[in-house]
Amino acid sequence: MAQQKAWLHHIRPLAWAAALLGAGVQTAAAQPAADFYKGKTMTIVVGASVGGGVDLFARLVSRHLGKFVPGTPTVIVQNMPGAGSLVAAKHLYTIAPKDGTQIASVLPGAFFDPLFNPQPGDSKDKYDPTKFNFIGNGNAESLVCLSRTDSPIQKSADMYDKEFIVGTPGGGSLVHVYTTVLKTLLNAKLKIVTGYPGTKEIVMAVQNSEVQGVCGFAYSSAKLQFPDALEGKGQFRIIAQVGSTGYPELDSAKIPLTIDAAKDKDTRDALEIFYSQGLYVRAFMMPPGVPKDRVDLIRTSFIEAVKSPALQEEAAKMMTDAEPNTGEDMEAMVKQVYAASPAIIDRIRKAMAQ
Repeated sequence: MAQQKAWLHHIRPLAWAAALLGAGVQTAAAQPAADFYKGKTMTIVVGASVGGGVDLFARLVSRHLGKFVPGTPTVIVQNMPGAGSLVAAKHLYTIAPKDGTQIASVLPGAFFDPLFNPQPGDSKDKYDPTKFNFIGNGNAESLVCLSRTDSPIQKSADMYDKEFIVGTPGGGSLVHVYTTVLKTLLNAKLKIVTGYPGTKEIVMAVQNSEVQGVCGFAYSSAKLQFPDALEGKGQFRIIAQVGSTGYPELDSAKIPLTIDAAKDKDTRDALEIFYSQGLYVRAFMMPPGVPKDRVDLIRTSFIEAVKSPALQEEAAKMMTDAEPNTGEDMEAMVKQVYAASPAIIDRIRKAMAQ
């Protein structure tokens, strides 16, 4: 004990300073989540163009989220489109701060592309989507096919009998991937025109008669942008639900599901796994490495914000739905898809590659 006291008595001032600095760093890292966000700015990085469905919903959330986070941080939006949201997702994974101040809102292809469409050089060490901290999903979405009302494609069955010229962003975008799978697994007669930055530009292409329609388009966006499309009035008509689970409004209007065009069980099983990602097209997530208490706090705040009367009222005015899923639900879904049998994954990969 005497030796220990002597050592403490003679410790150099520099060592004391280092010890105090280390304690300060530890205190900052251990700062309670409820105190952390005071005076901070949170950024929602949107993996899509300005004005599209993903962007509009992210901006809706940004106007309300800060009110439900202790410390009432400012929430801003930064658009980072490209490669079906992969640009934004990889930014979040590798570059974004891991302190809980950045969230990304991306299309689900951003976290399924490495599974369904692996590229040379891909590695889980560089990018493993199962490690994201999923915050929640803004709305369990239904995807649809839209056609011009003056095109030869007037109903779902026409896609399998007549050429249907559709636009996509190409790459790993949700619209492109869903369109390709519709063509390869279900033998729809689609002529795919790629290269559009996002759905906003595809819509303009349809309006300008460059293409006849689009598949894999979010129904909430369709309702917002083309409120008469369900009745086939105006310039657009909804002809199919691209998925395995029907949406009540679309079911009532007798809009068929594309999965019902499957000719055999193997095809249907592959589509069940593939289409599960389509339910989460308003996904929000944080990078790996964010302290768990901050992830838990933002998960709770996100659900409270989306369910709040103020956001629901604004969503109704925008003619969009906002029925959120939890981050835990999203995490379970991603793990379920990644656990699918190799045979099913191989079938999906081949369908997407054609």
